[in-house]
Amino acid sequence: MKKIFKGIRPKKSRSKKDKRKKIITAPLPETQVWEQVGTRPGTKFSRLIAGSALDLGQRRENNEDALFCLSGALGSSEENDPLGIYIIADGMGGHRNGELASVTAVRAIGSYLIGKLYKPVFSLDHHPADESLREIMESAVLEAHKAVKKAAPGGGCTLTAALVVGSQLVIAHMGDSRAYVIPKEGNIKALTKDHSLVKRLQEMGQLTEEEAAIHPQKSVLYRALGQGDLVQADIFNSNMPNPGYLLICSDGLWGFVDDKKIQRIVNESPSADLACQRLIEAANDAGGPDNISVVLARLVN
Repeated sequence: MKKIFKGIRPKKSRSKKDKRKKIITAPLPETQVWEQVGTRPGTKFSRLIAGSALDLGQRRENNEDALFCLSGALGSSEENDPLGIYIIADGMGGHRNGELASVTAVRAIGSYLIGKLYKPVFSLDHHPADESLREIMESAVLEAHKAVKKAAPGGGCTLTAALVVGSQLVIAHMGDSRAYVIPKEGNIKALTKDHSLVKRLQEMGQLTEEEAAIHPQKSVLYRALGQGDLVQADIFNSNMPNPGYLLICSDGLWGFVDDKKIQRIVNESPSADLACQRLIEAANDAGGPDNISVVLARLVN
């Protein structure tokens, strides 16, 4: 009878090396990765990191917020141009018209800015635009105003849009969505001014901040996209915070989560996307009475 040779089983090693515990590794958070990249000698490539989040909230049946978030970069031996377009619109004028107004606004502005800035970048006969970034933004807002009036008669929306080219920042603003700068060190700062009735009464000294927060007409606006014949947007130039973040949000966030908590969540979160999700959670934990939209962008050198 033939036997199957099974060989000799080696004895288990009793060395100290085999008795060591396994080392568990995990990816570095986004913030630590880019801090390490930024310290490498000769690293000059800049880019934009952005996150966004949109939520219905706890008490609304439809979502009248809309957002647009686009980051890009062109890096070569001759140029290094981070490009970003970040937009939030909050609809008004009834359920259907509010939704139509906000989504029409972000699509119209996004389409215009891409046509003016992104498409030429990838053209082989690329030439810089003749207009200034501010003029391009003014034209984009006008196109969006016309589009909203056509798509949602009687409706309208807030608008807070940011165009980033390199370290340059251009903001267009109407209504009570907001843009903030959140520095790595220092206090959060609002870049925009609300175009609301209660804010105007505050500025005139007729309401305190506490009274404005609970005023029954706190959502009444005197400027909005798609309303009236004239476009009265605040358009201004600034610089991207560096180090720090640009935050754009609807009143569903800032109306229910205070500035200090917003800053703490952003600075303690390991990534822009996670920070946006945590901001949404904070607004919902506060009751979530409104739709919530958030865009967060950071320039990394």
